[in-house]
Amino acid sequence: MKQRGAALLAAMLTVTLVATFAAAALWQQWRSVEIESADRQRVQSTWILTGALDWARLILREDRGDPDHLAEPWAVPLKEARLSTFLAADQANNAASETGDAEQVFLSGDITDLQGRLNVGSLVQAGVIEDKRLLAFRRLFDVLGLPQAQLARMVENMRFAFDINVDNRNAQRAPLQPHRVDQLVWLGLAPETVAALEPYVTILPGPSAGGMKVNLNTAPAEVVYAVIGNIRLADAQRLVAERERQHFRTLEDVKPLLPQGAEVDGAVVGTGSSYFEVRGRLRIDDVVIEEHSIVQRQGREVRTLQRERGASQAFTTTEVKR
Repeated sequence: MKQRGAALLAAMLTVTLVATFAAAALWQQWRSVEIESADRQRVQSTWILTGALDWARLILREDRGDPDHLAEPWAVPLKEARLSTFLAADQANNAASETGDAEQVFLSGDITDLQGRLNVGSLVQAGVIEDKRLLAFRRLFDVLGLPQAQLARMVENMRFAFDINVDNRNAQRAPLQPHRVDQLVWLGLAPETVAALEPYVTILPGPSAGGMKVNLNTAPAEVVYAVIGNIRLADAQRLVAERERQHFRTLEDVKPLLPQGAEVDGAVVGTGSSYFEVRGRLRIDDVVIEEHSIVQRQGREVRTLQRERGASQAFTTTEVKR
């Protein structure tokens, strides 16, 4: 009886070990498949979003440039559509018919003129506060009802942050240089102030962007009010309404539409743009991958200055309502 019990126990242990090893092998196989699938999805999304960025650069390159306005092809957003739709448009590409993957992938995006906003980086140049740019920000803070004290704090912190002189005595007080609008909290702005500013300001990379002119063809009324002196917000709103009927070719088209005494500084405002933001959005099942790029157009050359990518979970309409 003892021998039978020992044999039964040994058999049970053997079965347990075999089941454990089998489960471990299945888990390892499942993990390898998941890793391979995730890696393939990452590579595919990279290529697709890179293609979308190249498409946006091509549109900007083929654009005639100054003047730039919101009735041009680059300003038309790309609504969400199946990737197979774009593949089918290429007669030489039979990928859409060979695989059903493209039917489950959705692509969307848009191009935004960053010169329709105020560039925070233009406030301080070579450690010196630019008075004309500061005045525009003061007017913007005023029309948005934001505290002027926070603007003063931001400018002072910017002076510290952008002073790279080795003899800078304020180096210990200098915050990190922000690269995105949401990072302006590093310069002393309250989160609610940053949220209110986000549609109207930008941070452009590179020293050459410091002298960027605001494009009156694409700027919202609040920014138009900020960059043109001696006008009311109603005057800026009327200017925006007029440009919807006919865009401005030069600043000479703008001046007759403004009240007497309005100050239009050609060093601050213009009708053309060189800096754009390209946003691509790729949805695969319930995963959304977004990419934001800043590009600069110089003549027929469009180069990428900055790229950022992030992933998030997609929600259905029902989930959002909850």
